[in-house]
Amino acid sequence: MLLALAFSTASAQTQINLGALVVDPSAAIEVTSDALSVDQDTGIAVFEGDVLVIQGDLRLSAQRVEVVYGNDTAEIARLIASGGALLANTQDAAEADTADYDITTGLLTLTGDVLVTQGGNVISAQSMIVNVTDGTATMQGRVRTMLQQSTNE
Repeated sequence: MLLALAFSTASAQTQINLGALVVDPSAAIEVTSDALSVDQDTGIAVFEGDVLVIQGDLRLSAQRVEVVYGNDTAEIARLIASGGALLANTQDAAEADTADYDITTGLLTLTGDVLVTQGGNVISAQSMIVNVTDGTATMQGRVRTMLQQSTNE
């Protein structure tokens, strides 16, 4: 747990880990959708309609996902999700209007009505940047946090 927002009192402690969406960027990526269009000249593939992207334990769903290939067309460099993006792993979830996952840098940028849930804890903002390789994250734009208190007795 590299980044945690912790509030504590004499009898209670709650934590939320903004960087919980850690994934293995070298893991295989599986994409399913209703439609696919590919532009060989630009190296961009567009998946549309109930798109689901799976990489390890991370799931990304959206109405549209643009896949940008790197110099080697066998390697995906970026995934850009729009039309409502929902990211989830086995324990946590984040949703936003758009998500931009730059696989080469390991940065996941969520923008527009970002909502992160971890157990009973909820945090929202206008944008969030997660480094999925080291688990650090930042949120900006009127951050609001609702934390469930647990006794530490």
